[in-house]
Amino acid sequence: MAVHAGVTRTAFDEMSEPLFLTQGYVYPTAAEAEAAFAGEIERYQYSRYGNPTVTMFQDRLAAIEGAESCFATATGMAAVFVSLAAILEQGSRLVAARALFGSSITVFNDYFAKWGIRVDYVDAHDNADWDRALAEPADAIYLESPTNPMQDVVDIAHVATLARRAGALLIVDNVFATPLGQRPLELGADAVVYSATKHIDGQGRVLGGAVLGGAEYVDKVRTMVRTMGATMSPFTAWVLGKSLETLPVRVRAQSAAALELAAWLDAHPKVAVARYPLLPSHPQYELAARQMTMGGTLVTIDIALPEGTDPHGPEAKAATFRFLDALRVFAISNNLGDAKSIATHPATTTHRKLGAEGRAAVGMCDATVRLSVGLEDVEDLRADLARALDAV
Repeated sequence: MAVHAGVTRTAFDEMSEPLFLTQGYVYPTAAEAEAAFAGEIERYQYSRYGNPTVTMFQDRLAAIEGAESCFATATGMAAVFVSLAAILEQGSRLVAARALFGSSITVFNDYFAKWGIRVDYVDAHDNADWDRALAEPADAIYLESPTNPMQDVVDIAHVATLARRAGALLIVDNVFATPLGQRPLELGADAVVYSATKHIDGQGRVLGGAVLGGAEYVDKVRTMVRTMGATMSPFTAWVLGKSLETLPVRVRAQSAAALELAAWLDAHPKVAVARYPLLPSHPQYELAARQMTMGGTLVTIDIALPEGTDPHGPEAKAATFRFLDALRVFAISNNLGDAKSIATHPATTTHRKLGAEGRAAVGMCDATVRLSVGLEDVEDLRADLARALDAV
């Protein structure tokens, strides 16, 4: 499916998927144009509404995910936003995991709350907290599993059962796990969201997002996006469609390397803890082993600090910066899922806006580093990490 799904060849019978760089389409008659805009016939009208190259990418990703429908957006955050904005309104109740990507929290707190949408947060790895929060009706539930960056694993099947009782639509951000490592729809989720910028591209070239789920729900997303304008460009869709062909090869290799490095880091004296879902030391290891087929490409570590050091203070940050600055193969950046290995300091970049209190609430500190494992030889990555840890 990653190689063949969604292909529609033109009359030229081309081998590679065609790239339709067009903003509009022509009609043989004025009556057909009228019928298209009246919704009486289905056909391409304007590339903000739909484009053959974008459709190819959407159909291919939907086939891989096992989803009824997919709609692609300009960025991952556009997908996050519209996955909820398309179904929520003033007076709606959203139940969200406390541990989320920083920009998602910003959308919920700075925009949804202002628009009269009630947002209640839960500790996502605690089933009892979900039980409490969903004892009353809700309109939508939003979570990540594993969480960014602390790798908490959420019992998706349990939350899905509660969602049905509460009358809520369950949306899962599946970026860390990828469609190969976790199948939220099969676990009972209603929709899945991706930042295609991450593993789906996998080579740091383009921005993109996608929302997948049932046709009726995705049609609401499509209707909103075609009006607000955050649609995916045909060129981006072409790049991402080709990237899907290598997604299984890339992610399996990266996940295997990540697991090997996680085990090594967890035993290193200068690492306080290494978090990886399929590491036996992970607090939700049994759930992860039951729910995921791969642990993903991310490893999160806390640098070991001298006894008595405040993990949220300047000494912790300075020690962690020494580690980051000593890396030579891992690049310091804020992306993930790339072929190139990346190290991120969430407290000062991706999760900066949460504030010290918000970061502490999800177990993050100034000694926390998120490692995105790429396609370099695992021994080169191990040597790079060992050299950097010596600098702490």
